[in-house]
Order: sequence, then C-alpha cells, then structure tokens
Amino acid sequence: MLHKLLVRNRWKSIVQPWQEVDFSLFAACIGLTVFGGIMIHSVGLNQGLIDWWRHWATGGVGLILAVLIARCRYEMLIQWKWIIYALINFALIAVRLIGTNALGAQRWISIAGFHVQPSEFAKVGVIITLAALLQARPSPSLGDMLKMLAVVSVPWALVLSEPNLGTSLVFGAIAMGMLYWGNVNPGWLILLISPIISAVLNNIFLPTWLFWVVGMGLISWRALPWPWLTAPAAVAVNVISGHVGHVFWSLLKDYQKIRLTGFLDPEKDPLGSGYHLIQSRIAIGSGGVFGRGLHNGTQTQLNFIPEQHTDFIFSAIGEELGFIGCISVLALFWFICLRLVVIAQTAKDNFGSLLAIGMLAMLVFQVFVNIGMNIGLTPVTGIPLPFLSYGNAALLSNFIALGLVESVANHRQRLRF
Repeated sequence: MLHKLLVRNRWKSIVQPWQEVDFSLFAACIGLTVFGGIMIHSVGLNQGLIDWWRHWATGGVGLILAVLIARCRYEMLIQWKWIIYALINFALIAVRLIGTNALGAQRWISIAGFHVQPSEFAKVGVIITLAALLQARPSPSLGDMLKMLAVVSVPWALVLSEPNLGTSLVFGAIAMGMLYWGNVNPGWLILLISPIISAVLNNIFLPTWLFWVVGMGLISWRALPWPWLTAPAAVAVNVISGHVGHVFWSLLKDYQKIRLTGFLDPEKDPLGSGYHLIQSRIAIGSGGVFGRGLHNGTQTQLNFIPEQHTDFIFSAIGEELGFIGCISVLALFWFICLRLVVIAQTAKDNFGSLLAIGMLAMLVFQVFVNIGMNIGLTPVTGIPLPFLSYGNAALLSNFIALGLVESVANHRQRLRF
C-alpha cells in the first residue's frame, strides 16, 4: 500500500492536472491564432494562397504540445539545459550544410516535404538555457554575465550568418530582458549596448553623441571595478565606435543607405525599399475607425502589399477592421504580457520566473518591431507578428514557449503529500 502511494505521488510530481493553469492566457493566445487564420484567409483570397487553413492546423498541433508541456514539471529542464543547447546549435549548423535557399537566405531544412526553420525553435532553447544558468546565480558577477553572453552568442552568430537579422535581434532582446530580470547590474547592460548606440548617434546628431559618451564614462565609473581604468576605457570604446560607425556609413552606397533608413522617408525610394512601408501605411490609414470590412480592403485584395500574410498581416487588420481591429489586437497582446508578468512574479522559483520573462521579452520585441515596421516606425526586418502571421515554425515555437509558461503557472503551488 505504501509502495503504491509513493508511486502515485511520484507520478503526480511529474505530471500535474489543471490546478493553477492560467486559462485566460491560453484563451488569449488561441483567440489571436484563430483571428490570424481569418485574416490570412482574407489576404489570400486573390493571391492564390489556398493553404491558409494550415495556420489553424499548426495552431492546433501547437496547442496540444502546449497542453502536454503544461502538465509536466518544468524544473526537469534544468538538467537538460546543455543537451537542449547542443541540439539547437546542431540544427543551426545543419541549416548551413543542408539548408534550403529562399528569398536570398538559407534558413530552412526540408523534412518530409515540410520546411522547418530551426532559428525559431532556437529562441525557446536559448530561453531555457539562459534561465537555467541564471537561476543558479542569484547575484551574477560581471564574469558570470560575460559567460552567459558567450553562451548566447553562438546561436546568435549562426542565425545572423544565415543571414537572418530579424531573428538575431530577437536573441539580443531575450538576453537583455532575462539578464535584467536575473539581477544583472543595469549599468553593465547599458555599457554592453553603448557602442552600437554611439555609432548611430555619431551619424545623427553630434552633441547628443558627445553627451552619450560622457554618460557612459559616468556609468562605467559607478558600475565597473577599477573606475580609474574602466571609465576612460568605456569613453574610448564609445568614441572609437562612433567614428568607426561614421566611416562605415560613408563607405556604403547610396542604395544601401536608403535601404537602412528607408523607414524614415520611404518616399525617397517608392518603388524599392520604401514600397512596403508606403503601401502598408496607405492600407492602415484607409481603414479609418471601423475599417472597410472583411474581404473588402483595396490594398489587401488587390495585392498591393507583398508578403502581407506574414510580415505585414497587421496592415490587413488595419485596412479591413480599422482602428477598432488594431486596438483590439494590441489589447490582447497587452493582456498576454500582463499575465506573463503575473506568472513571473508568482512563480515558486527563479527558473520558472525567468522562463516567463524570456517569453515576455521575445513577445514584446517581436510585436513592437513588427507593428512598428507596418506603420513606418522601424525598418523592415522580417520579424513575424506572434500568433497572427503565417509561419508554421514561428507559431509552433510560440506555443511551446506558452506551454513552458503554463507549466510554471500550473506548478506554482507546492505538492502536498
């Protein structure tokens, strides 16, 4: 009898029913996925896109995976962190060796007729690995931070070499968000990204750049050891980065400069780099408050916007459902972010909290960049809109991340024996 009780309790410690699952978070993500399928169908009516239903089918598979993951104990992933890390890097290396080329990039692997994009699943793998490393160090030192950045830099470099700039930026957002939540000194994080900001500011407005360089010196004086040495070094690095950025900018061709800054003034190249942005803004602006109606958007139904079912799905929402549709989507994303923060704050351990923040950083960055490029606030980087854009790998990875977070929520209460 005692043996049976122990076996039952051990099984319950691995698989747990729906005691603490956040059903509202599940409902919001399912709602976005269903709505995404409706909009993809609308976009594809006159584009020959007949497999819009795959978005729902993939979402169904992803939901099943999320439910199964939510029932299992997420803590077991800590001992699997290096195996998961090795697998994602192996998959990214395989892309370079046997990957399929499309749209000028080598990002996919063909398996049984399906195109799998390992970089999407690598985002979840990085979240798990980084969370496992951070939970073991409640107060990371500068050396710990550098080691963790070295771990993230391997998959980041492999994704960037595909080339896939958009997804590589997501890796950076995940790392910064999780390091901040993991009690890494914020000054170190600011200094980490300061050379990039310095290179940009040097080409935009010189007084602001000078103010930034001085500020980095002060932050280094307060945040780093040996301030008499590190503060001048931080100033020197930012000065060099600013001038190097200026030199590289001067070496670029005019068309390359337009491609990088086209979102600031897309009318400079209306038939080239600015075409997507111009057509997207026209579509969103023409929607007004209530939209033109589903299947009635002129820019959408007349195929004025390339890749609208993936990167520019938000423009279809804006045109056909108007401001009401856009604000409803934003409200759903806000609600998902709110639930992720609540789960992170109520998790029973640091590992679970960091998993939730990792998904939050991934989601917020992708939503901000995707919607930003649809309305002309950010460059076109090819980042999909989570749960809404067409893309099997991206949708599955989002549901896997959702399952991990729901596992954290489901196991918030300690088991009673």
